Amino acid sequence: MQVSGMEFFKKAKYVRLKSHHDKYLTADSDEETVVQDRSGSSKSVKWTVEFVTGVENVLRLKSCYEKYLSASDEQYLLGVTGRKVVQTMPRKLDSSIEWEPIRDGMKVKLKSRYGNFLRANGGLPPWRNSITHDIPNRHHGWILWEVDIIETRPDSPPKVTRSDTLEADLGTASFQLRSSSFQTFESSGSLNESSPKKSEGRLIYYNVVDDNEDDNDAIEGTSFQFKGHGLEELIQKLEDETGIENIIVCSRNRVNGKLYPLRLALPPNNATMHVVVVPSTSKVANEFLPATPSSTK
Repeated sequence: MQVSGMEFFKKAKYVRLKSHHDKYLTADSDEETVVQDRSGSSKSVKWTVEFVTGVENVLRLKSCYEKYLSASDEQYLLGVTGRKVVQTMPRKLDSSIEWEPIRDGMKVKLKSRYGNFLRANGGLPPWRNSITHDIPNRHHGWILWEVDIIETRPDSPPKVTRSDTLEADLGTASFQLRSSSFQTFESSGSLNESSPKKSEGRLIYYNVVDDNEDDNDAIEGTSFQFKGHGLEELIQKLEDETGIENIIVCSRNRVNGKLYPLRLALPPNNATMHVVVVPSTSKVANEFLPATPSSTK
């Protein structure tokens, strides 16, 4: 049974949404694209919450560019199921810009009119940092979002009707983004990422190796905060980040440059790690797999 997640938004005037990848739903400056970004202090992560008169458990999210988070019918990539999520300003406010929040523990899933869910993608380009709406067969964590309330509503939430035109909506509802309120919020330290906060684990840098044992051109410099403690947890996290299953996590010997699989516990004291992800299907992985005994004459 699905549980409504509207309680996360009822008192919210502005929110930011944090994905499974510890990145924020971000309105790109092209005023059309929606992406993920690690910076939580940019005005582009700030979304205005609107409610719809006569429709329960539905909301709209408006970017700092005064455009709505919209579930497009256009495929993100040819041959795959994910469809584009964009910023739009339709002349008539209809269900294409409406999302139903569904509670999942302390996080929410945002369901589009197509029955799909707002999804933060990981993996290799062009998937990495993209936003689509889809019903995932795997990586179910990619459709879960943490809701951070930036500013609460002083009174009951203003509502707009589904039949209103854009002009009427702008005339009756005041949702203009005011930089002064955002600066005030920033000065309080709530969005200041340099402010002291509790440890978020160790920093993991990773690359993905190709069949020529070249990991420099793949995803150089990609990193994430890892809050786990064991190798198995790290492998699972890297599979989520890269979208690759059955990987071998390796380190590179600084002396001879050779790769060797990680077998033991992770370094102590949350030390930063540099690892190389080797897909089990690659030629490079063959040297790490058990050799098949050859028959002798």
